[in-house]
Parts: sequence; structure tokens; C-alpha cells
Amino acid sequence: MKSISTSLVMLFLLAVSTALIAQQKNDVIWRTKPYTVYSDSVVQGEYTARALSPTEIISDYKSPANLLQSTKISFKFSLNGKDNEMMPGVDHHLNVQEGIATTPLIKFGEPLKDNTGETNTYLKPDTRLKISVDMNAVLNDFKAKGYFTTFKGDKIYKEDFKGLYVAGNTLPMDWDFDNLHNKQGLELKDEDGDGIYETNLMLNAQKDEKQTDASWKLSKNISGFPQYHSGSVLADAIYNMSVEEMIKAVEPDSTFRTGKEWAGVWTRDISYSIILAMAHLQPEVAKKSLMRKVSKKKRIIQDTGTGGAYPCSTDRMIWATAAFEIYKATGDRDWLQQAYIIIKNSVNDDMSNAYDAATGLVKGESSFLDWREQTYPKWMQPADIYESENLGTNAVHYNANMVLVQMANLLKKPAEAIKYRINAVKIKAGINNHLWMSDKGYYARYLYGRNFKTVSPGSEALGEALCVLFDIADKQKQQAVISSVPVTDFGISCIYPQIPNIPPYHNNAVWPFVQSYWALAAAKTGNENAVMESIAAIYRPAALFLTNKENFVADNGDFAGTVINSSNMLWSLSGNLAMVQKLIFGIEFQADKLVFHPFVPTALQGNRSLINFKYRNAVLNILMEGYGNKIQSFEFDGKPLGMYEVAGSLSGKHTIKIVLSNSFPSAEKINKVENVTTPATPAIAFIKDKLTWQPVEGAKNYSVLKRGKKVAETTETHFATFPGEPGEYQVIAVSKNGVSSFASEPLVVNDSKKMNRYELESGVQKSLLSYKGFSGNGFVEINTKENRRIDISITIDEPGLYAISFRYANGNGPVNTENKCAIRTLSIDQQFAGTVVFPQRGKEEWSNWGMSNALQATLSKGKHVISVSFKDANDNMNEAVNEAMLDYLEIVKIK
Repeated sequence: MKSISTSLVMLFLLAVSTALIAQQKNDVIWRTKPYTVYSDSVVQGEYTARALSPTEIISDYKSPANLLQSTKISFKFSLNGKDNEMMPGVDHHLNVQEGIATTPLIKFGEPLKDNTGETNTYLKPDTRLKISVDMNAVLNDFKAKGYFTTFKGDKIYKEDFKGLYVAGNTLPMDWDFDNLHNKQGLELKDEDGDGIYETNLMLNAQKDEKQTDASWKLSKNISGFPQYHSGSVLADAIYNMSVEEMIKAVEPDSTFRTGKEWAGVWTRDISYSIILAMAHLQPEVAKKSLMRKVSKKKRIIQDTGTGGAYPCSTDRMIWATAAFEIYKATGDRDWLQQAYIIIKNSVNDDMSNAYDAATGLVKGESSFLDWREQTYPKWMQPADIYESENLGTNAVHYNANMVLVQMANLLKKPAEAIKYRINAVKIKAGINNHLWMSDKGYYARYLYGRNFKTVSPGSEALGEALCVLFDIADKQKQQAVISSVPVTDFGISCIYPQIPNIPPYHNNAVWPFVQSYWALAAAKTGNENAVMESIAAIYRPAALFLTNKENFVADNGDFAGTVINSSNMLWSLSGNLAMVQKLIFGIEFQADKLVFHPFVPTALQGNRSLINFKYRNAVLNILMEGYGNKIQSFEFDGKPLGMYEVAGSLSGKHTIKIVLSNSFPSAEKINKVENVTTPATPAIAFIKDKLTWQPVEGAKNYSVLKRGKKVAETTETHFATFPGEPGEYQVIAVSKNGVSSFASEPLVVNDSKKMNRYELESGVQKSLLSYKGFSGNGFVEINTKENRRIDISITIDEPGLYAISFRYANGNGPVNTENKCAIRTLSIDQQFAGTVVFPQRGKEEWSNWGMSNALQATLSKGKHVISVSFKDANDNMNEAVNEAMLDYLEIVKIK
């Protein structure tokens, strides 16, 4: 039998090779408006990538980023690396038409308007620009008052002033305010002490010209991994390039490197990569990488995220799905038991810190979309992001609980299986009850707001795909999602529509790993057009750029226009490999077997093979012919089988031959759209019993929300509120084509008698000279040793629904990195009421005060005791530093 199987493989490979040689160069795999994928090449405008063989690709692609930079630049200044000079959407504008230019002297906070009109010219190479800004108004306030008040009303104290920076839309400037201090030339200096700050920049620097390598040629021995052969030399070469990049991604310590520009292991990156391909291709490296993201207390580490990571970000739980994928691929019982304890501990913490009993959803930042203004409105503070309830993150939590159910059953723990199934049922119901948009046919991105949540009605590609793959959506919804979510010319953008005045990264960008999950979801629903569109969207950048890039701009498909990008990106290459193994061959790992669900689009029809595929103690040579998503015949070592699967106990070398039915169900549509941007977010104020706001460019009308619900629509820029009735208001700008902006920052209109503040002062204070901006005579420091519990007596004069929050400071880290978010449990009259978070607000910025998240509670008239305490579940990711300064408790009647 062994010799017969070997002969069959050799004959099949000969047939594949013969078909490959006979194939014509004009065999079109997929054609879309900006590019065409052929069986051996990709053509995009004047650029061509061509596979010369399965081990070599050449490309003449050159990024147009430096060639077509407009002379019109936009920029604004930044105190301490924050977007705090002028309102969002208000920038300085300058037309730099000469190779050497100087701005007029710009007064901080007063927009520079360039009246030179439109221009069709482009920035000259190595354009030199001198920027000068008059900071005397700020410096005079420092001298007179000790602080400067920004347009937002935030106070920056003289002692906390760290520097003046410039952000903008033309390199070396960018809009990444949090990281301006790390970029050379973006800090302005006052060299002679006259209050005029200056810097010199080189625009369109030729040293920054973006160009890929001219060719890729296989240089590593990849024979130890599955070998793919098909009728497309391009597909074979991209597969081989991805296998080689996978080998390059393994560090000397046998963990995975996230990308060429991203050192180390990152929880979400490694997890999504393992689910796609690494669980079975390199299981030991995958295990070691996952364990690198486990704390001493056997909790999954949330290593990135807003405001000090956990629990503002909670998508660390994708680790659970990755860990179970390793078990299903390997059958390793020791790994199963080890992973179960870690996942269970982490979910139990989340149940205390992040689960919302009212909605059934889980709080926390969008999964992998962890760059605040890239996916959220700028007014949202880290505490607001913690309170948001996101589609992708909730899909991750749902499946983490389902993983625990399956693990508990395998480990014979029925009571625990029931517990986590209940969690999963609630989350699934919450997603479908609160985020499904029946009018659009897909899920909303998240619930957001403060005291009253509203839906952000755009799409989120990864979250939509996960809802299909994890069966959160029923079959009817699954079909609707894949055919209805907007898809742009170069692929499915991370979010849709895009956010104005935010550079491409998560916003206005396509990420190949997300496209891979979308392709797998499309295959599950049988949507051939969506699958083929996705494969083409993955092959195009891999071929043209000759590497698996992290991302590219949704508008033009270019790798150079995003804020950060990396080659040899682990989850991108994993997605490419998954297109062959999990999609085309349809390999699905289950706890006790391997199941096949092949999906070969008509354009890829023909013979193909996957040789040397290792499954537990077996090695499989898989041969397949035809196209479609239905199996006509399935042979195992020459014998027909009625079940398209192999047992987990299988050992030895075997040959599987699959013949497809050469048919698909009726063609399903995809929602191809132009890439559009929302109107800017309105900024509202309450003046003379009216909400007022400035006109928003491109807005046709405005929706007024009260308590998260629409109460009016108007073309005016003001709205009379309901006298004497407390309420939280927001305004949304709506464009002519019906695209909505983010809702404005919530504004509470309330009788002052219905707001109570309780000053918090401890008997022993740190030196108050080091701290500014607190409201009373002091504040309370909370950490893991001092003030582990604080009891606050309050009196309620009128029963009703109240929002409870704290004014606090946390200077233990910046807004965008580190892991020192303070977490506490809040109880009312000794009954658990929820979790309060005090995220980081800026490195050493202890005079930067803001509000925590608000917890809602129905309070009766009379006396109550509010307790803030540190519990075991309140450990953050730092485990040692978990502190904040509390200024006062605020209680506001909201209903």
C-alpha cells in the first residue's frame, strides 16, 4: 500500500507540473478596478510582480508616497504630546511651494490660514521648512497663574510642562501625538528665551523614499514543512515565501518574533497567528510563545492597550482560542490541563472587572485596534474606552468561555462547564441584542458613551468575521454579514467608514491578517466572490511588496502611507499560509480528529497537493482536484470513505485524495463601495438653555441624542433642551449621503442640586508642593498597601438613578503604553456595584486630573456607604504598582 500511495503522489505531482507549464500568462484569477491577479503575476497600474518559479518573484513596485506629496500641509502644535492646541478639525494650513520655506510667526492657539488657493504641484524633494510659533501667551499664564488652560479646559501646570511639539500630515510629521517625543525634529525649542519656539524640518526627504526589494528568491530549507503545489506559480511562490518568513520569525530563544520591526511576543499578535497557522506548523514554538504571555499568578497578560492596558483593554482572552487550537492540533493533554487553569483564572478576573450585567457584554477596547483615536472619537478618555463594549472583543470573550466549556468537558469538570456556558450564552445574546443592525445586515462596532450608551454604526472587519467563525451569528446573519459589510477596492478595511483627520494605520487601512479571517468567514458561508476577492487582496501586496507586510492604505493599497508598518509580519504570513491549509484544503482541527471542508474558487480550479502535512503522529499527503465547496469523493490510502475526516489517533504516512464537485451554490454578492470618511465630530456647549455647536463641514443635518436615544433632527446648530429635566445630551453630524459622525462628548444638563461632591482627604498627605490641581485641601492616595479600602458616607435627598465616579490622577505612565492602570471594586452598602478604573493619564503627570468611569446605581433617599476596595481580582498587569490619587467622589442624578 505504501508503494501504491507513493506512486499516486508522484503521478499527481507530475500532472500538477504539466498543468503549470501549460498555463498561459493571461490566465486571470481575479480582476478588480485598480489591479489584476494572474496565475503568475499581479499588475497594478504601471507596476508588475511576476513569479518566475515557485521559488522566485520579481517586482518593480515603487511607492508613490514621495512622488505625489501635495505642497499643502496641515499641522498643529502640542503641549506635552497631547492634541490640545485647538479643537479637532482646526489646523494650521500652509502651501509650501518653494524648496526652502518659513512659516509666518504663528501664535499658539490661533489657526494659520493659507489663502494661496488650490495647487496641482507636488512637494519638491528635500524641501526645508522652518516653523516658528509664539508661545508667550502660554508662558505668561505660567508666570501669572502657574498654569495654562487649554481649549478643552484642562490645566497644564508650569511644573508639568515638558515640551512643545508639532504634529501634521506630512513626514516627518504625523498625527501620532502620543509618540511625538520619540521623533527627531518634532520638538520646538526656544534657544534665546524670547518665547519664540522653532524647529527645522526636511519634507519629502529622499532618504525616506519608499521602495521594496526588487526580488525574492527562496534561501531557506523549507522541506520540513508542508509543500504546496498548484496550477498557479504565483500562489505556490507566495506560499513558499510565507513559509520562509515563518522560519525567519523564530527567535534564538524559540519564541516567535512579531515582525521585522516588532521585537518580542505580543499576546494578541501571537494568538491570532497561532489560530491561523502556527498551532500545527510550529506547535512547540507556539506553546513557548503563549507561555511568555502568562504572569506569575497564572493569568494571561494584557501587554498593550490604552491607559495602562488591563482592564481598559481586555482582548488578551484570544489567548484561550489559540491555546485550544494547539491542543486540537497536537492532542497534548498536559498542555490542555495547564492552559485550562490559566484561562479559567483570567476569565474569573474578567467576570469581576469587565462583565456588564446590564447588557451581558464585556467592557474594553476593540480587539487589536488599540490606538484610541484610530478607532474612537478623540473626546473618549481611557476610562471611557474601558466602558465601551466592542464587537470583536466580545466575540473573543464569548469564544474564550466556549473554549473553557470544551476543556472542562474533556477534563471531566461538568459543573465548571455549566458556569462558563452561562457566561457564553449571555455574551452571545448581548452581541445579538445590542450590536446587530438589521437595517444594515451586519454588527455595529461598539456601544460607547458615558452614562447612556449608543451604537457606533460602522463595521469592524475582524469582529464581523469572528462572529461568523464562532457561530455568534446564526446562519441567516452569517450570510448577511459577508454580503453586506462594506469592502473597498484593495480589501476589507479594518473599520468602515473612515475617521477624518486621522492618518492610516487602523483607520483607512487594510490588514492582511484581518483579510484572512474575513476569507475564512466567507468560505464558511459559501460566498465564492467574497473568498476570491479576499485571496486576491492577500496575494496582491505579498507579490508586489515581496514580503508579508503588516498593513497598507485602504485608499491606494500602498504600504508606505501608514503610520507604522513592518515586513515579515507574523500574523500576515500566518494568514497567507491559512489560505492554503485552512481555506483551500479546508483543514479543521477538532479535539479528536481532523476534518476537511475544502473551498476552491472556480478561478483556481485544477489539481493541487499538500505534501508532508504533519498531524500528531501521522504524515499526510493530500491530493485534490476540481473546484467548489462540496466533496464528490474522498479516498484514504486508495479506499473511499464516507466521512471526510481522519482520527486523532492515526499514525504513519498516508495519502488522501479529494475530488470536488465542480460546482457552487448560486453566486452571493459582496458589498463593494467607495472608501468614504465620516463628518467631523461636533463639539457641543450649553448656553442659555440651548445646546449649541459649530457647523460641521459636509453635514446636511444633525441628530440630537438624549440619554443615548435620538430625540430630534435639525439643520440648525442649536437645540433647546427640556427645562428642569436632567439629561445627558449628544449631537451627531450626518452627511448628504447619510454617513454619521461620532456622537459628540456627552454633556450633562442638570440642576446643580442634583449633583453632590464628596472631597476625599487623608490624615497624612504627601508633600502637596509636588501636586497641583486638586479641588480641596488634599486627596487620598490608594495603592496595594495604603487605603486598601475607603468608606465614604453619602446622603441622597431624592431617590433615582445616579452616576458614581471619582476625580483622580495617575501619573504612573503614558496614555498609550505600560501597565499600571489602577483598579478597584466599588460596593454600595456592602453590596458589589461594579469596578472603577483609574487609567494612566501621562508619565509623571500627577497634576493631570480626570474622571474615572461612572457606575450607575439606583439609590433610595437617605444615607448610604460607598466603599472602594482592592480585591484579588483587581490585580493589574504590573501586579506591583496599582495606585492613584483620589480627589473627590461625584454623584450625579441622571434619571
